[in-house]
Amino acid sequence: MKPRTSSAKPERRPSKQDGTATVTLGPSPGRRVLLLVETSLASGRDILRGIARYVRERGQWVLFHEPRGLDTRPPRWLAEWRGDGIIARIQSAALAEAVRAIGVPAVDVLGLVPGAGLPLVHVDDRAIARLAAEHLLERGFRHFGFYGLSSENWSLRRRDAFCQYVTGRGGTVSVYERPRLEGDGARWAEREQELLRWLRALPKPAGVMVCSDQLGLGFLEACRQAGVAVPEEIAVVGVDNDDALCEIAYPPLSSVWPAHQRVGYEAAALLDRLMAGEPPPPQPVLVPPLAVVTRRSTDVLAVSDPRLARALQIIRERACQGLGVDEVARAAGLSRSVLQRRFRAVLGRTVHQAILEVRIQRACQLLRETDLPIAQVAEEAGFHHQEYLGAVLKKRTGKTPAQIRREAENRPLHPLPATSAQTTVAT
Repeated sequence: MKPRTSSAKPERRPSKQDGTATVTLGPSPGRRVLLLVETSLASGRDILRGIARYVRERGQWVLFHEPRGLDTRPPRWLAEWRGDGIIARIQSAALAEAVRAIGVPAVDVLGLVPGAGLPLVHVDDRAIARLAAEHLLERGFRHFGFYGLSSENWSLRRRDAFCQYVTGRGGTVSVYERPRLEGDGARWAEREQELLRWLRALPKPAGVMVCSDQLGLGFLEACRQAGVAVPEEIAVVGVDNDDALCEIAYPPLSSVWPAHQRVGYEAAALLDRLMAGEPPPPQPVLVPPLAVVTRRSTDVLAVSDPRLARALQIIRERACQGLGVDEVARAAGLSRSVLQRRFRAVLGRTVHQAILEVRIQRACQLLRETDLPIAQVAEEAGFHHQEYLGAVLKKRTGKTPAQIRREAENRPLHPLPATSAQTTVAT
């Protein structure tokens, strides 16, 4: 089947050749761009949304796309396609060669094939891993695990960055990896048993990063089979924020939101420059993640000191309501000085820093997921003034509130997380 075409003000008409719909964008046909991006994964669909947004804003393109899976072979008609540019998820050397053979500017948005010979726009795997590690560290974990794919370069990058970050913060980390595909059923069953043994041997409580949401569902099921409670014994965070997968998981899976829509937008912008005659960039274009979307699988505080656990819970519940250090100390039943010493010894930060971190997270969440005025965001997050919020965000993130809002692009479909009153304390 030949690909579908699309552009900005849709005008549909049937194709006499193969019956597929044709959608022309813009007042007149422009550059012809082929999209070899799968629709079977949430990441691929988000990339397509980002490309469409760029075309609506900037380009007069005619887009050609055929629904496909990530592992689908290069289409038979590819060698005969004539156009001006290509954006593709290059998953094999054969597809890379076929795309290069067409002889038009092309951009890879997967990065799976070493030496593909195409400019790359990709999520920043190391920044993703750091965000997941920070999310778990903030909950007081000192033991960690990473579950990934031994055959995927993006998983290996996430593994290395996660291990480096948590060990640099004084944590211990254990790794379990498997290949993506297991052709031998007996070997698959053997690996399942290996995973169960790894889970049972992991020091607890522990925070585990799973390299993708796709593996997250199976990992949570393995926890159930191993008799390991989530999040009380093991807190789990995935990657991709695939709403459907995360919500059907039990418990619902927390996940890093990696900004695949921004990848699509930046890939389209890069292709536009290449088609205009600019040279490709010398290095890959890496897009940082947006946030961790917290669900039940990490809604836990992992500290062995019950008074410190109480202090952390109060901070998560009331940080945005003008909470002060003295109030935290009273709630925990400790003097201010003793509480500060325990915070520094166990968590490596002050009580005020912990309060501020919760406020920053809430402000960023409201900026990304709502259209509230920035002054109201500041008030809701516990900052006295909009100017103070702006100064804190600029110092911590290097971005203004307006920049954080713009980067979010489209709001996620899921609602804001439940209140912290449901938080579990793992001791």
